[in-house]
Amino acid sequence: MINAYLSNGSVSELTPDKPEFLLPDDVVWIDLHHPTSAEDQFVEQLLSISIPTRDELKDIEPSSRLYAENGALYMTGSLVWRADSKDSKLTDVAFILTADRLVTVRYADPKSFSLFVAALGRAPEETCNGRTLLAHLLETIADRTAEIMETVVSRVDHLATDIFRERTERRPPKFLESKLAEIAEVHRLVGKVRDSLGSLSRLLTFLQNASVIQKDEDVRKLCATVAQDVTTLSEHASFVAGNIAFLLDASLGLINVEQNAIIKIFSIASVVFLPPTLVASIYGMNFQHMPELSWQLGYPLALFAMVLSAIIPFFFFRWKGWL
Repeated sequence: MINAYLSNGSVSELTPDKPEFLLPDDVVWIDLHHPTSAEDQFVEQLLSISIPTRDELKDIEPSSRLYAENGALYMTGSLVWRADSKDSKLTDVAFILTADRLVTVRYADPKSFSLFVAALGRAPEETCNGRTLLAHLLETIADRTAEIMETVVSRVDHLATDIFRERTERRPPKFLESKLAEIAEVHRLVGKVRDSLGSLSRLLTFLQNASVIQKDEDVRKLCATVAQDVTTLSEHASFVAGNIAFLLDASLGLINVEQNAIIKIFSIASVVFLPPTLVASIYGMNFQHMPELSWQLGYPLALFAMVLSAIIPFFFFRWKGWL
């Protein structure tokens, strides 16, 4: 699908079934959403530029993601997609800046694009050009990333509260184990955010050094502000990642403590019942000459000896502080 956005904020869909079609001069942004090969060729003929394919967007070499060709700037950034679900992903988006238009190529629908389109109609028409749109789109992407980080911080706070909750409160046996899955999910999302921010940082550095941006003072300042926001978000994401690592270590430590407490109970029980077992074993032996067997009080005395041999180790352990 090809959406053409005009300088007044309106949008129209372009179709490649009209080879003689001429692009209006007031079209400032062409958005290719899941384009077919025919749609790629159609836009290439309209603008006399090459459109990167889906496989080309996946290239990780800087020379394949950030370059200039035939007067156009080609930039590929990785954006967080499906951040609100349990299966967050990164999607590669191409930003192509020509002399007067912006072209984007994407095979996913990041929320930042829908937010930007919703606010596009409020932009002043006289300042609506490809350079300004790109700067504001990157600003929207940074703002959306900040929202994702706010959600992550909230989830980390809730996880910390649940993990370090007072042990007096009754919790399911597998409570901490279930939190490990949540920690892994949040850690995965933060990892995607950090990768995205690193990609955006390189993109903004390349964009700010472009001559077309250097000549536009307003756009240059906006790009510098967005770059600073991305740097701040990267530092914040690193801090949150450290907190998540701490929660993971703390959860594993608490699980070990609980498991050790269970093993401790069994160990103490076995030690406490070892002396009674010894007494019972002695008086369970089938020897003919055992004086206690002929006593009238031999049986209750044996029971008393077994109980006493269990009580003495128990109180000894408590006195030593092992219980």
